[in-house]
Amino acid sequence: MGSAPESPTSTDAPIPLLDIHRGNRPIRDEMLNAIAAVLDSGAFLHGPDVKQLEARVAELCGTEHAVSCASGSDAVLLALMAYDIGPGDEVIVPSFTFFATASAVWRLGAKPVFVDIEPHSFNIDPSAIEAAITPATKAIIPVHLFGQVAAMEKINELAEQHGLHVIEDAAQAIGASRADRAAGAWGDVACFSFYPTKNLGACGDAGIMTVQNAELADRLRLLAGHGMRPRYVHKVVGINSRLDSMQAAILNVKLERLHAYSEARRRNANLYDELFKAAGLDQQLTLPTVDSDCYHVWNQYTIRVPGGERDALRAHLGEAQIGTEIYYPIPLHLQECFAPLGYQTGCLPHTEQAANEVLALPIFPELTADEQRRLVNRIGQFVHRQQANAA
Repeated sequence: MGSAPESPTSTDAPIPLLDIHRGNRPIRDEMLNAIAAVLDSGAFLHGPDVKQLEARVAELCGTEHAVSCASGSDAVLLALMAYDIGPGDEVIVPSFTFFATASAVWRLGAKPVFVDIEPHSFNIDPSAIEAAITPATKAIIPVHLFGQVAAMEKINELAEQHGLHVIEDAAQAIGASRADRAAGAWGDVACFSFYPTKNLGACGDAGIMTVQNAELADRLRLLAGHGMRPRYVHKVVGINSRLDSMQAAILNVKLERLHAYSEARRRNANLYDELFKAAGLDQQLTLPTVDSDCYHVWNQYTIRVPGGERDALRAHLGEAQIGTEIYYPIPLHLQECFAPLGYQTGCLPHTEQAANEVLALPIFPELTADEQRRLVNRIGQFVHRQQANAA
């Protein structure tokens, strides 16, 4: 039976959704030393720490190249720019994802085409992708949501059949894999975020793209640096999206521990499963599932709360100072900014149901078994109270 580290946590102490301080405290001195080394070197941009991070991420993902940039959002934008996607083009994306996946498409004047998810995995449904392909379709952006790689075999097969680019949004999935193939090695380009809440988090914004093709990697570097080469010569219009050396230095320190972080998250997910099932709560809640050929890295542990009770349960946990979050309460196809696309409530039923039911629980590596037990007990109190009220 799995277990998480024990700690003398008070029975009424808050349980945060994410405790960045708890994660950084053991490596604080190492991080500060890495920052000091960059400060002393003066190599604040394109320094050796950046080159080291790119090489290590490429090795981790099993790709030939990695190209750093300023954020995961920029990574998606740059990938689309590299393929000259713009007005008149369509890009298929899930609606159940963070805003940046679709906003990058919209920003370039192209049309995001929203499709539904697989309800068990929360990832984009390949059959929905196939139904959405038109002569205007240029690319697919599958998102490895919550740390589980999407059904990339089927997605890549569709892309090959129709001559489409595949841009992986792997922002939440560094270290994940499917069929022993890493997130980041499935698409033409893969986009990672190092936002502080990610499994590998910087102390600010940071991102990277993994690529197999040398020519494409070179184009991404060019576009990320104003399209300038040589200095003050611009053959294309790029953007300013550079990863600074201090963030890279911090990430290099943390990258050494990424596998341990992932294993701790997996251990915590397994313990949640055991605790919920032992309490019989898996009958009232829907627990997250893992595809049999996936190595899930659990950026989020997301349960479903059916019957319109999600918000009430969240409030119940909040009263005990237990942190939760809703990823994502409004699907992208129903966001006001995308109203001109004409999507209506009911058109993506699995996405809309998920938005009404999902609740993310704390899953960070340093979470203790005692904290998880307290949380599950608190959920049990809510469920039993609701059952008694309904009797």
